[in-house]
Formats: sequence, C-alpha cells, structure tokens
Amino acid sequence: MAKLVLKFENSVLKEVAIGDRPITIGRLPDNDLQVDNLAVSSHHARIYKEGHSIVVEDLGSLNGTFLNNARVTKATARNGDKVQVGKHHIEVHDTGVADSAPAAPATPKAAAPKIEETVMMDSKKRKELLEAALAAQAAAGGGAPAAHAGPSQAAPSAPVAPPRVRVPSLIITKGKADQPEYLLSGKLTVIGKSVMATVKIKGFFARLFAPDVCAQINKRDDGYYVVKAAQIPKVNNVMITGPTKLNDGDNIEVGSLTMSFVYKD
Repeated sequence: MAKLVLKFENSVLKEVAIGDRPITIGRLPDNDLQVDNLAVSSHHARIYKEGHSIVVEDLGSLNGTFLNNARVTKATARNGDKVQVGKHHIEVHDTGVADSAPAAPATPKAAAPKIEETVMMDSKKRKELLEAALAAQAAAGGGAPAAHAGPSQAAPSAPVAPPRVRVPSLIITKGKADQPEYLLSGKLTVIGKSVMATVKIKGFFARLFAPDVCAQINKRDDGYYVVKAAQIPKVNNVMITGPTKLNDGDNIEVGSLTMSFVYKD
C-alpha cells in the first residue's frame, strides 16, 4: 500500500494513505497534510497516483517543492523518495513497487507567488536547496545514466510538463474577510466564521450572527460549483436552489460578503 509520512526533523507528524484522490499539502487546514509553517503556501503541492506512478506536483508555491533536493513543478516519485516543503519533508512509501532510480524531475521554472501570507524560506536553507537543485539538473543534462542503473536500463527521462491549468480566484468586493483575494487551488472552499473556513468572514456583527459554515465552493471535473450550507447564496443577484456552476465574472453573495469569481491570465 502506498502512503505518505509527514516528518519534521526526525519526528513523525502524520501518515496518510494515497488513494484515488490527490493528497493536498499546505498551510491551511483544508489540506490532507497540513504543514503549520509560514514558509509553506496555503495550498503548496499535491501528490497523487497516475496509473501505477506516484506524481508530485507543485501548485505555484512561493518557496517551491523539492523531490530529493531537486526543485520540481511535476515529477514522478518512487518508494523511499523524500518531498520537501518548507522545513518539513514527506517520505514516500510504496510497498507495491520495487525501489529504483528516481525519475529526473521536470525542468524547473519560476513559480509565481500567490496572494497569501507566505514567508520566504530562510535564505541559507533556500540557497542550499537551490544549489542542490542546480547540481542535480546539471548532472541530468550531461546525459550519463544513473550509476546504479543496470546495463539494459536507461536513465529515466524528465516528465513532460503538463499544460497550464487556469485556477480561479475569489475577490472580495463588499464586506470583510481575512484576505482580499483567495486562489481556489483546493477541491473545497469553505465560507464562514469557523476556524476551519477558507474564507473567514470578519466584522463584529458577522462574528455574532454568521454561521460557522455559510456556504462552500466545490471543484468538480467540469468546473466550480457554489453550494448552500447554513445560508442560501446569491449568484448574480439570484438566490440559488441547488449546486450552481460558476462562470468567469460571476458575483456571489453570502451573508455580508460579496465576491467576484474570476480567472486571471
């Protein structure tokens, strides 16, 4: 069975099995592996199965995602590999697959920072990781096969970078929330005053009268849907009667909040 083990230094913080859906990693509590570290973005990375492979994918984090000390945007991981986010690392355990040479990561590219309170990693640690990433990239560019690869086994090629996925944002246009804008990179966005909410409603009257969970936005295969909870949201000033698919530019009203659902180029 494949699983991920979240560690800080030598302490095990959490274990989670890799199933049919992606395992999300980030600072917010809606992630499967929550990493309480300001060097980690709200939704930092995800790990999922693609056929018989385990894939590590960065979600545009500020400080980057590293696989065996090489910065990656998307790469294949194998049993025993280590994924590093911030100062934490995640060990990949896949007992169904024999150990082998790790796949060369995709060519690194600069990741655009999100609108979030992510702190730049300690400069010394960041420099060490980037130097290791450049050394690994230079070694891969030399064309030499992995030292422990067998005579009939060529060095694995770098995975092809996937097409760019457009991720929408919620922009607060009226009312008070803990941020002016939210990137909807997770599968679930909760709106309310609960500490577990992604979009936290602020203000004196909101704290008194707003439900813990007012509404939520779900990511599905065909798009994003707003779903009622304790309150019935309005989309473009029309009260919804069930899950409603959102289009670019739609206005959403939930209690005292008004938000715009937009895709940015």
